[in-house]
Amino acid sequence: MIWNKFTSHTGLFQSIISDRDPNFTSELWTNLPNLFGTKLSFSTAYQSQTDGLEGRMIQTLEDMIRFCVYGLEFKDSDVFTQDWCTLIPALELAYKTSIHS
Repeated sequence: MIWNKFTSHTGLFQSIISDRDPNFTSELWTNLPNLFGTKLSFSTAYQSQTDGLEGRMIQTLEDMIRFCVYGLEFKDSDVFTQDWCTLIPALELAYKTSIHS
């Protein structure tokens, strides 16, 4: 699943930062980075630099989706109601491959 859902779309991760979620502290996630040569790091509790990054990314993706959906709505209402969710992978890729300050 990891290969199909993530790696095939974005390439191999250089590093993964987790907020110590139990899913990322399991034996699988502590051993998986060794397979791919990825560094797994855990954030310090209540560290605003890492806590805010996820929220900011979600807000930016919401804005991108909203912009595209409203554009589709005005162009063709059938596309808006049926296919807006197909934009998500492309928008996610655009976000992940753009330079952030």
